[in-house]
Amino acid sequence: MSDAMTDYYAALERLKKRQGVRINNDAVAIEAGRKKGSIKKSRPQFTALIDAIDAANAVAGRPKLELAERLDRAKGDAKDLQAQLDESLARELALLRQVFSLRKELAALRGGSVVPLHPR
Repeated sequence: MSDAMTDYYAALERLKKRQGVRINNDAVAIEAGRKKGSIKKSRPQFTALIDAIDAANAVAGRPKLELAERLDRAKGDAKDLQAQLDESLARELALLRQVFSLRKELAALRGGSVVPLHPR
């Protein structure tokens, strides 16, 4: 194996150990100290390296999918909670209207001439 290929594989291993790093051909090339785009699919000597990069990317991409699923669930939960809040506020408003109308009816029934037995 040539020195360049050794550098590429060492760079791939370093990238695998990092969290949150996208592993692709350009990232491996830059990590190895080479130019972006130096790993080309058209060159047969890079076939095994590109397969290793794709495999590492598939493994590294799983946590991102799990995070995306958690984010979708959290967004769904937030929508459900917002709907529950809106429903409870609507019930609160309806009850306040009912209390207001009952107080108004009570005041009309009592009239203005009724004096309470126990003055405050």
